[in-house]
Amino acid sequence: RRHCVQITMLMLQKPQNGSLRTETRAEEPQVSAQQRRVTELKRFSLQLQNVHPNVLAKHLHRGVLYQDKDVLVINKPYGVPLGVTSISSVLPVLSKMMDGMKNKSDSQLLPCLGLEKEVAGALLLARREEVVEHILHLHRNNQVQRKYWAITVGVPVPSKGVIDIPIIEREVTGSQPHYKMALSPIFKMNEAGDGVSRVRAHRQAHPAVTKYRVLDSGSGCSLVELEPFTAVKHQLRVHMAFALTCPILGDHKYSHWSKLAPQKLPERVLKKLGLEQSKSRHLPLHLLARQLTLPGLSQTEISVSCPLPKYFKQALNQLQLTAPDKKIHE
Repeated sequence: RRHCVQITMLMLQKPQNGSLRTETRAEEPQVSAQQRRVTELKRFSLQLQNVHPNVLAKHLHRGVLYQDKDVLVINKPYGVPLGVTSISSVLPVLSKMMDGMKNKSDSQLLPCLGLEKEVAGALLLARREEVVEHILHLHRNNQVQRKYWAITVGVPVPSKGVIDIPIIEREVTGSQPHYKMALSPIFKMNEAGDGVSRVRAHRQAHPAVTKYRVLDSGSGCSLVELEPFTAVKHQLRVHMAFALTCPILGDHKYSHWSKLAPQKLPERVLKKLGLEQSKSRHLPLHLLARQLTLPGLSQTEISVSCPLPKYFKQALNQLQLTAPDKKIHE
């Protein structure tokens, strides 16, 4: 079976060897370049989820960021889920590629710390079950440091701090009933409004702690570094949207509470991005697993930084946000 998606892959990030190229289809003249890129990115993400396992495995193989005899760190593309229908299904093929296509019976790769479908960046894989258990032990003891970069709509105040607010899943009622993760604070304002009092924690709420700091801001947006100390579903998105009221760019789920709708962006942000509001629905979530640091099993420390995807760099440039590492703009 032929897989034409091989030609259109890598809108997000071009492999160093340049073996795959992006073909841009002709659009109507009035459509801006940014809108074309957003549309192509949406198409790319859908295609990448349906390619032959060998094609996806080759793409992941080119995106290896680190490897040793115990672990592998790959650059996970945006929009590709970790589940059995995508990345997990191609790990046996990727494992053989890493071993030089040798038919080893013990050749395997196992996910350790997952990434959501909409999150791109450094994904940690283990070569053996005991390595998975060891890494999970390190994670439970806060010995695995994961730093994310996010472009947010709005500027967090204060510019750095720690968010310590539990998270719970709640049902949103109304014309479009659905479930979302939400804040479940253990403090509330007193009736006089001049202080707080502690309330009993909800039994179904999960402790959630996120450290953050603003790296740069401008055009009504910010580049923020996020470091989670817990691993709750959608933790970073919920803390940014509801605790700091600065939702992540492209987060259509948590930019509203009572409805399911595309993220509504301020006019000046739309202008900077060269987008119409009607096209914002295709904006990807601008959240990247940027850095991963943990004690190595055979070395003193493993530290991996993930390059920024093309769409992320473009948004930084258009919003005139400067990343600390200027080399990423080269």
